[in-house]
Amino acid sequence: MKRLVLASASPRRAELLQQMGLQFEVCAAEIDETPRSEETPYDYVLRMAQEKARAVKQHFPGAVVLASDTSVVIDGQILGKPTDEQDAHRMLSLLSGRAHLVLTSVCVCGIDEQCTINETEVLFRPVDTREMTSYWASGEPVDKAGAYAIQGVGAKFIERINGSYSGVMGLPLFEVSAMLTKAGVVSD
Repeated sequence: MKRLVLASASPRRAELLQQMGLQFEVCAAEIDETPRSEETPYDYVLRMAQEKARAVKQHFPGAVVLASDTSVVIDGQILGKPTDEQDAHRMLSLLSGRAHLVLTSVCVCGIDEQCTINETEVLFRPVDTREMTSYWASGEPVDKAGAYAIQGVGAKFIERINGSYSGVMGLPLFEVSAMLTKAGVVSD
Protein backbone atom coordinates (compact mmCIF):
# COMPACT_ATOMS: atom_id res chain seq x y z
CA MET A 1 0.00 0.00 0.00
CA LYS A 2 1.11 3.54 -0.69
CA ARG A 3 1.85 6.13 1.99
CA LEU A 4 -1.13 8.45 2.61
CA VAL A 5 -0.91 12.03 3.87
CA LEU A 6 -3.98 14.01 4.92
CA ALA A 7 -3.46 17.68 4.04
CA SER A 8 -5.76 18.96 6.80
CA ALA A 9 -5.72 19.89 10.47
CA SER A 10 -9.41 18.98 10.75
CA PRO A 11 -10.02 16.38 13.45
CA ARG A 12 -13.28 15.46 11.71
CA ARG A 13 -11.50 14.53 8.48
CA ALA A 14 -8.96 12.48 10.43
CA GLU A 15 -11.79 10.67 12.26
CA LEU A 16 -13.51 9.87 8.96
CA LEU A 17 -10.30 8.40 7.48
CA GLN A 18 -9.79 6.38 10.67
CA GLN A 19 -13.37 5.13 10.30
CA MET A 20 -12.25 3.71 6.93
CA GLY A 21 -9.45 1.84 8.70
CA LEU A 22 -6.69 3.79 6.96
CA GLN A 23 -3.18 4.51 8.20
CA PHE A 24 -2.11 8.06 7.36
CA GLU A 25 -0.01 11.02 8.40
CA VAL A 26 -1.31 14.55 8.89
CA CYS A 27 0.30 17.67 7.43
CA ALA A 28 -1.87 20.77 7.33
CA ALA A 29 -1.46 22.99 4.28
CA GLU A 30 -0.62 26.66 4.75
CA ILE A 31 -2.40 28.50 1.93
CA ASP A 32 -4.34 31.72 1.44
CA GLU A 33 -8.03 30.77 1.63
CA THR A 34 -9.42 34.12 0.45
CA PRO A 35 -12.06 33.75 -2.28
CA ARG A 36 -11.23 35.53 -5.53
CA SER A 37 -13.60 38.12 -6.97
CA GLU A 38 -16.07 36.59 -9.43
CA GLU A 39 -15.08 33.07 -8.29
CA THR A 40 -18.09 30.76 -8.01
CA PRO A 41 -18.50 28.67 -4.84
CA TYR A 42 -17.75 25.54 -6.92
CA ASP A 43 -14.56 27.03 -8.36
CA TYR A 44 -13.50 28.23 -4.92
CA VAL A 45 -13.99 24.94 -3.08
CA LEU A 46 -12.23 23.01 -5.86
CA ARG A 47 -9.30 25.45 -5.94
CA MET A 48 -8.89 25.19 -2.16
CA ALA A 49 -8.61 21.38 -2.24
CA GLN A 50 -6.19 21.49 -5.19
CA GLU A 51 -3.97 24.15 -3.60
CA LYS A 52 -3.88 22.29 -0.27
CA ALA A 53 -2.98 18.99 -1.97
CA ARG A 54 -0.30 20.53 -4.18
CA ALA A 55 1.27 22.46 -1.28
CA VAL A 56 1.62 19.33 0.87
CA LYS A 57 2.64 17.09 -2.06
CA GLN A 58 5.84 19.17 -2.39
CA HIS A 59 6.92 17.89 1.04
CA PHE A 60 5.88 14.26 0.38
CA PRO A 61 6.71 13.60 -3.29
CA GLY A 62 6.35 9.80 -3.08
CA ALA A 63 3.13 9.78 -1.10
CA VAL A 64 -0.52 10.05 -2.01
CA VAL A 65 -1.87 13.33 -0.61
CA LEU A 66 -5.55 13.79 0.20
CA ALA A 67 -6.94 17.30 0.62
CA SER A 68 -10.48 18.55 1.05
CA ASP A 69 -12.40 21.76 1.52
CA THR A 70 -15.97 22.38 2.64
CA SER A 71 -18.13 25.43 2.03
CA VAL A 72 -21.69 26.18 3.09
CA VAL A 73 -23.48 28.06 0.32
CA ILE A 74 -26.79 29.93 0.39
CA ASP A 75 -28.08 32.38 -2.22
CA GLY A 76 -24.76 31.94 -4.06
CA GLN A 77 -22.87 33.23 -1.00
CA ILE A 78 -20.13 31.22 0.72
CA LEU A 79 -20.53 31.10 4.50
CA GLY A 80 -17.11 30.54 6.03
CA LYS A 81 -16.26 30.21 9.70
CA PRO A 82 -17.92 32.86 11.87
CA THR A 83 -15.69 35.70 13.07
CA ASP A 84 -17.72 36.22 16.26
CA GLU A 85 -21.14 35.58 17.83
CA GLN A 86 -22.83 38.28 15.75
CA ASP A 87 -21.49 36.72 12.54
CA ALA A 88 -22.69 33.26 13.68
CA HIS A 89 -26.17 34.71 14.32
CA ARG A 90 -26.13 36.25 10.83
CA MET A 91 -25.24 32.90 9.25
CA LEU A 92 -27.71 30.85 11.27
CA SER A 93 -30.44 33.42 10.49
CA LEU A 94 -29.73 33.02 6.77
CA LEU A 95 -29.98 29.21 7.09
CA SER A 96 -33.03 29.20 9.40
CA GLY A 97 -36.06 27.56 7.79
CA ARG A 98 -34.31 27.20 4.43
CA ALA A 99 -32.33 24.78 2.31
CA HIS A 100 -28.68 25.40 1.52
CA LEU A 101 -25.83 23.54 -0.17
CA VAL A 102 -22.73 22.06 1.40
CA LEU A 103 -19.97 21.68 -1.17
CA THR A 104 -17.06 19.45 -0.24
CA SER A 105 -14.22 19.11 -2.70
CA VAL A 106 -11.65 16.34 -2.59
CA CYS A 107 -8.29 16.29 -4.34
CA VAL A 108 -6.03 13.22 -4.32
CA CYS A 109 -2.49 13.72 -5.62
CA GLY A 110 -0.49 10.59 -6.31
CA ILE A 111 1.10 9.85 -9.66
CA ASP A 112 -1.78 11.82 -11.14
CA GLU A 113 -4.35 14.21 -9.67
CA GLN A 114 -8.01 13.33 -9.10
CA CYS A 115 -10.57 15.92 -8.01
CA THR A 116 -14.28 15.91 -7.34
CA ILE A 117 -16.96 18.00 -5.65
CA ASN A 118 -19.68 16.47 -3.50
CA GLU A 119 -22.88 18.50 -3.25
CA THR A 120 -25.38 17.94 -0.44
CA GLU A 121 -28.59 19.86 0.18
CA VAL A 122 -29.30 20.55 3.85
CA LEU A 123 -32.69 21.80 5.11
CA PHE A 124 -32.71 23.72 8.39
CA ARG A 125 -35.81 24.02 10.54
CA PRO A 126 -36.55 27.54 11.82
CA VAL A 127 -34.03 28.54 14.51
CA ASP A 128 -34.79 31.37 16.95
CA THR A 129 -32.37 33.89 18.47
CA ARG A 130 -32.39 32.20 21.88
CA GLU A 131 -31.30 28.91 20.29
CA MET A 132 -28.57 30.68 18.32
CA THR A 133 -27.22 32.31 21.50
CA SER A 134 -27.26 29.02 23.38
CA TYR A 135 -25.60 27.22 20.47
CA TRP A 136 -22.84 29.83 20.26
CA ALA A 137 -22.24 29.45 24.01
CA SER A 138 -21.63 25.70 23.45
CA GLY A 139 -18.47 26.61 21.51
CA GLU A 140 -19.31 24.25 18.68
CA PRO A 141 -19.95 26.75 15.85
CA VAL A 142 -16.72 28.74 16.38
CA ASP A 143 -14.60 26.94 13.77
CA LYS A 144 -17.32 25.51 11.52
CA ALA A 145 -18.27 26.65 8.03
CA GLY A 146 -21.78 28.08 8.17
CA ALA A 147 -21.53 28.19 11.99
CA TYR A 148 -22.82 24.65 12.57
CA ALA A 149 -21.70 21.03 12.83
CA ILE A 150 -23.96 18.25 11.53
CA GLN A 151 -22.19 15.69 13.75
CA GLY A 152 -22.71 17.69 16.95
CA VAL A 153 -25.34 19.74 18.73
CA GLY A 154 -26.07 21.55 15.45
CA ALA A 155 -27.79 18.39 14.17
CA LYS A 156 -30.91 19.50 16.06
CA PHE A 157 -31.40 22.28 13.49
CA ILE A 158 -31.32 19.92 10.50
CA GLU A 159 -34.68 18.69 9.26
CA ARG A 160 -33.20 16.56 6.46
CA ILE A 161 -30.33 16.18 4.04
CA ASN A 162 -30.23 15.09 0.42
CA GLY A 163 -26.74 13.76 -0.23
CA SER A 164 -23.72 12.71 1.80
CA TYR A 165 -23.69 12.96 5.59
CA SER A 166 -19.89 12.46 5.65
CA GLY A 167 -19.59 15.10 2.91
CA VAL A 168 -21.30 17.63 5.17
CA MET A 169 -18.88 16.60 7.96
CA GLY A 170 -16.00 17.42 5.60
CA LEU A 171 -15.02 14.27 3.69
CA PRO A 172 -17.42 12.36 1.40
CA LEU A 173 -16.34 8.77 2.08
CA PHE A 174 -17.94 7.20 -1.00
CA GLU A 175 -15.90 9.39 -3.33
CA VAL A 176 -12.77 9.23 -1.16
CA SER A 177 -12.83 5.43 -1.17
CA ALA A 178 -13.04 5.28 -4.96
CA MET A 179 -10.28 7.87 -5.40
CA LEU A 180 -7.93 6.18 -2.92
CA THR A 181 -8.54 2.81 -4.58
CA LYS A 182 -7.59 4.30 -7.94
CA ALA A 183 -4.48 5.88 -6.37
CA GLY A 184 -3.39 2.51 -4.94
CA VAL A 185 -3.93 3.35 -1.25
CA VAL A 186 -6.99 1.12 -0.75
CA SER A 187 -7.37 -2.33 -2.30
CA ASP A 188 -10.73 -3.46 -3.66
